[in-house]
Amino acid sequence: MGKGMYAARKLKSDHKNFRWKDKDYSRRALNLDIKADPLGGSPQARGIALEKVGIEAKQPNSAIRKCIRLQLIKNGKQITAFCPGDGAINFIDEHDEVVVERIGGRMGGAKGDIPGVRWKVTAVNDMDLRQMVIGKKEKPVR
Repeated sequence: MGKGMYAARKLKSDHKNFRWKDKDYSRRALNLDIKADPLGGSPQARGIALEKVGIEAKQPNSAIRKCIRLQLIKNGKQITAFCPGDGAINFIDEHDEVVVERIGGRMGGAKGDIPGVRWKVTAVNDMDLRQMVIGKKEKPVR
């Protein structure tokens, strides 16, 4: 690699080309993480609940984690979201409007022992799900 008096252009262009070998740079420059994300890079999204599903926990735990399948309003993609709280699934019916957000696992992946579930439900019909679980609020009738 030239380091002569007039080599600045070559050094600059080589550096620009070699940056594409860096996985983090190329994913960021091409917006791949945003394109692959069903929420499109936003922190929260609304969706319509399609069905309730029970997902088995990974080993060594043996539990059925209560989740829902929902269709996002913004782009029509279907995702699975976890319902946190004891009996929280009972407050969600089909065709309810729910708000989901990221569950907080590392690197955008699933968290804990729930395989493949990366979102959690925070609100149902514009009412906070946690408030309903602890009994402070009642689910509104639509």
